[in-house]
Amino acid sequence: MFKKVLIANRGEIAVRVIRACKEWGISTVAVHSDVDSDSMHVRLADESVCIGSHQPQNSYLNISSIMSAVDLTNAEAIHPGYGFLSENPKFAEVVEKHGIKFIGPSANLIKKMGDKIEAKRIAKKYGLPVIEGSEGGVRSYAEAKKICSNIGYPVLIKAAGGGGGKGMKIVNQESELEELYLTAKSEAKKYFGNDELYIEKYFKNPRHIEVQIMSGKNGTVHLGERDCSVQRRHQKLIEETPSPVLTDAQRQDLLNKTVKMVEQLGYEGAGTVEFIYEDGKFYFLEMNTRVQVEHPVTEVQTGIDIVKEQMWIAYSGETALKQADINPRGHSIECRINAENPALDFQPSPGRINVCHQPSGFRTRVDGSIFQGCKITPYYDSLIAKVICKGRNRTEAIQRTLRSLDEFVIEGITTTIDLHKKILNHKKFVNSDFDTNWLGKEKFY
Repeated sequence: MFKKVLIANRGEIAVRVIRACKEWGISTVAVHSDVDSDSMHVRLADESVCIGSHQPQNSYLNISSIMSAVDLTNAEAIHPGYGFLSENPKFAEVVEKHGIKFIGPSANLIKKMGDKIEAKRIAKKYGLPVIEGSEGGVRSYAEAKKICSNIGYPVLIKAAGGGGGKGMKIVNQESELEELYLTAKSEAKKYFGNDELYIEKYFKNPRHIEVQIMSGKNGTVHLGERDCSVQRRHQKLIEETPSPVLTDAQRQDLLNKTVKMVEQLGYEGAGTVEFIYEDGKFYFLEMNTRVQVEHPVTEVQTGIDIVKEQMWIAYSGETALKQADINPRGHSIECRINAENPALDFQPSPGRINVCHQPSGFRTRVDGSIFQGCKITPYYDSLIAKVICKGRNRTEAIQRTLRSLDEFVIEGITTTIDLHKKILNHKKFVNSDFDTNWLGKEKFY
């Protein structure tokens, strides 16, 4: 196994990777910006290197600074976590050229699957159903108008090189198209340096379901699916597994087709294939070539450490898992705790945490990077912790999660803990009668 790994990230995912490394007996290197010098991931790592100022482009997105930290510490491998440079093919290429192991797929595969248009072509080629829409990038407003007329409104305009809801616009009728097309193009250029757009049919009441895979030269296995339909502006808030709306036949069909596609790709590492699900049918959405924020809900459900397995695949080229050995049981739920004020349209809530008491107990897990006295800065993503609970069934999982949220005390900043309690107690959530648009229509405050 690797002797030393550098974690090119921060926050709770950096802490998660450091813990996995320690269990492998691997020395760890944390990189950090100037404002993160006292962070949990820096405290837990064996070594740390300051790589720049608080602006992400000067630190966590600064490839040359990260590679300098590798040279300084003689790290053998880099784990990119999620976000930042985790799906940047240029970063993976630079790492590979330096003779350092990138814990993830090849730069070529990251590039292919990171381009939403190319990924859609690949999915279609390997037998996955895709959403009706443009075959390639839309080059002009006139072309956009023609495509929308052919597939019918409403439509969704999306950035070819993006994600997280940026450069994404819903167009309900032709009179809205020109303004939203130009706005999406501008946002795509601003956030991703690429103003290429594509257009798809918009689903009014979809569920968001994704499949976790682990793949090596010796084959691909799945770890089941996650239902990530509780979302705010295309950002997931609650994830659960298994999906409460799938039949066994639908689930098996989805999992089998996903494994087949990933195997044909020649993929290596951890990955997630995402789908839109509506009226009993699946449509390929995208593939994330990294570990997901929501991976712990699958770990709790299956008993498999995805991050440790990800490292083993990077080291050996093969997965140690066999499909017959993976036996998910019960039901698991994950809540993302963000430093935001839901009552003020999810306004960020930076500040110092004065009191921090995290829940524990039977089948309760907390992944985070917070502690009493730590400072939450306004410069990065607002996710500060995740609560993951498992029950014998969905009802028990909901009750255990509510009990754990009641125990979670954070003072000094505002968080989404109270919102999660409202959601989990809501009749629509209890009955699994919701879709990705539900939170935008429901009044919780």
